[in-house]
Amino acid sequence: MSKDFKQIAADVMDGVGLIRRAAPDTMRAFVGLSGAATAANALDTKTKELMALAIGIAVHCDRCVAFHTKMAHQHGASRDEVAETVALAIYMGGGPAAVYGADALRAYDDFDKS
Repeated sequence: MSKDFKQIAADVMDGVGLIRRAAPDTMRAFVGLSGAATAANALDTKTKELMALAIGIAVHCDRCVAFHTKMAHQHGASRDEVAETVALAIYMGGGPAAVYGADALRAYDDFDKS
């Protein structure tokens, strides 16, 4: 099954916009949490995006995989780093994580073509 990971990542942002208009206070708080959680401190932002990708894979979230692969790519993650992240997610999430891990590699390849 082929997926348009660029479109899926864009859909995530569209959804955020929908919620922002419907529940602005909640989304303002969520965006603040997101910024604080992904800010470079002891861990750099790229590492944090790879961690978020591993979690997205382990919990079987298509949109998380697309979005956090895009963000990891934007923050300079290599395909090898994504592959190691996939391997860790498979270790933690078992067989179903392998399916989502393959999607993360497909998504990386899609974002790398841009």
